[in-house]
Amino acid sequence: MANKPQILSVKTIAKSRLFHVQALELEFSNGVITHYERLITHSAGAVLAVPMLDADTVLLIREYAAGVDRYELALPKGRIEVDEDIITAADREMMEEVGYGAKKLTLLMSLTSAPGYSSQLTHIVLAEALYEQRLPGDEPEAIEVVPWRLSQLEELLQRDECTEARSIAALYMVRDLMQKKQLNND
Repeated sequence: MANKPQILSVKTIAKSRLFHVQALELEFSNGVITHYERLITHSAGAVLAVPMLDADTVLLIREYAAGVDRYELALPKGRIEVDEDIITAADREMMEEVGYGAKKLTLLMSLTSAPGYSSQLTHIVLAEALYEQRLPGDEPEAIEVVPWRLSQLEELLQRDECTEARSIAALYMVRDLMQKKQLNND
């Protein structure tokens, strides 16, 4: 494998309260010099919780997604606050968005969604043994909670409102995990 390119320069192009856009000048090991842009996030990353009401029922949320200008059906997610760890952030996001906490939270893996230009890291957390607990959130309107059976995942993916890649990946991971657990219990 070739050596990583050498970063010759880094320049800030734009900054907002959420994002920092940088222009990079890179020199590759073969001598080619080129320019890239990358999006740096200001937070410690994000969590995406998979709240399981039972072994087959996941709690989804329907909320407005400004990037695609429509309501999207996805899993509860949000930014990890400065003073939080991954598990605490996942539990808080669930309490804010679906009205449940979890007695058992398991970090499954961490994903990037566009590593070619974004530093965003999302930590997928399985939440089991749910109990009702609501915290106030920062959403501008009430979020609709939609229970869905993992055994009907293919039907969910046929819906135009379910396109968020991180949620889809997490749903497949958890469906497969739950099926393995079921096989081990039989």
